[in-house]
Amino acid sequence: MKIDKSLVRSIPLFDRMSDADLDKFLGHAVSRRVPAGEAVFEQGAAATHFFLLLHGRLKVTQVTEDGQQIIVRVVHPGDLFGFAKALQRSDYPGTALAVSESIALRWPTELWPQFVDRNPRLAVTAMQTIGQRLEEAHTRIREMSTQEVERRVAHAVLRLANQAGRKEGSGVRIDFPISRQDIAEMTGTTLHTVSRILSAWEGKGLVEGGRQKLIVLDINGLAALADHVKE
Repeated sequence: MKIDKSLVRSIPLFDRMSDADLDKFLGHAVSRRVPAGEAVFEQGAAATHFFLLLHGRLKVTQVTEDGQQIIVRVVHPGDLFGFAKALQRSDYPGTALAVSESIALRWPTELWPQFVDRNPRLAVTAMQTIGQRLEEAHTRIREMSTQEVERRVAHAVLRLANQAGRKEGSGVRIDFPISRQDIAEMTGTTLHTVSRILSAWEGKGLVEGGRQKLIVLDINGLAALADHVKE
């Protein structure tokens, strides 16, 4: 089925691409609907495709050598993901799981070098994405090495509010289903610890929780908590 150019024209990756080049690029794409809870690909599987998320949200998880699952990134609409070829890998380094019903475009991995040659902006976007991931990874490593747990959780929630927040009343809602276990996996701590922290924040009016939902009621208050350094 032919993919409508209007679905992707507003994405920065494509906004300067000619109609002819965009038609060629989309001519090789296949659209896939991914129900919540289903994996687009799994860690260690052969990297047969790369993807662009059009709608929904994904979390990318990795299982460490000691069996611990961590969330390494959240994929937002307009993001490229799964381009293992650009990382000189033949397999996917993580599992991409839909946290809400999602729609993604996919292309065969063997077309990556051809697309990069014809559209240098694709390579630039991939490098920017890799750079952002590295920066986020370094930030999280630094936080886990130097910060108390409450500050790490505050930083993680603020990042989510910045990347995937939408106004709701007087607060900012994280615009996809998120559990306390997810936040624990993002911050290298336990479900019990995250539950205790969020319950305390609710009591202070910083956040409002619920089943797989989180609303930040006081961004400034949470930012002050994240930046607080104990004497």
